[in-house]
Amino acid sequence: MGDGFSHWLPIRDKRNQQQKLVLFDLDGTLIDSIDDLADSTNYALQECGLPLHTVEEYKYFVGNSVDPLIRRALPKEDQDNQELFDRVKKIYLSRYAAHSKDKTKPYPGIANLLSQCNKEGVLIAVVSNKPDDITADVVRYYFPQIHFAATMGQKEGIPKKPDPAGVREVLRLTGIDPKDSLYVGDTWVDMQTAQNSGVKSCGVLWGFRTRQELEDNHADDIAANVKELTEIIFK
Repeated sequence: MGDGFSHWLPIRDKRNQQQKLVLFDLDGTLIDSIDDLADSTNYALQECGLPLHTVEEYKYFVGNSVDPLIRRALPKEDQDNQELFDRVKKIYLSRYAAHSKDKTKPYPGIANLLSQCNKEGVLIAVVSNKPDDITADVVRYYFPQIHFAATMGQKEGIPKKPDPAGVREVLRLTGIDPKDSLYVGDTWVDMQTAQNSGVKSCGVLWGFRTRQELEDNHADDIAANVKELTEIIFK
């Protein structure tokens, strides 16, 4: 955790270099966090006297990290108001830090899938546009019994997805070849991240976006449920 880039755990078995790696997006893929994201953003907007949004609207605001979320939540006429943006963001970050786990929960079947990956020797990692410290905290909190080869969140100086930097760092840490790796996510950002990284992609339909978006962004596979994702990983 002290390399300034990632939070990682030592690989148990050197033979894992020959095994498959599955990289997961976090929000909308492993955890259903949309209600807490929406609530915290609406709280910040309300504190600033701004109009609120529905949860469905927030599904299209999230995915590119905090700054785009806040920018999209602002009224169009205020999106270039840096002072207002900074104020809303500050309130949001404070609120979300205290309430990020109020309603958030893993999607049904996800913990069992991750456990199966551990048992079968398939390495797993998280690459998210969520802030790096929050990403690590969320993974530890919701999946305390699961071994992750790496967790990678957004931090200053590191390009966010769909830039391949995060995925490439996980590949470096684990020693896995891109052709033996799969990236799993729920948005166009994730499908583009996979393409940019040279790894296969699988879109999931239980998250925040549509099949059409995933298909338009060239998902190699699409899973409608965790059972289908399990079959894709272990086929």
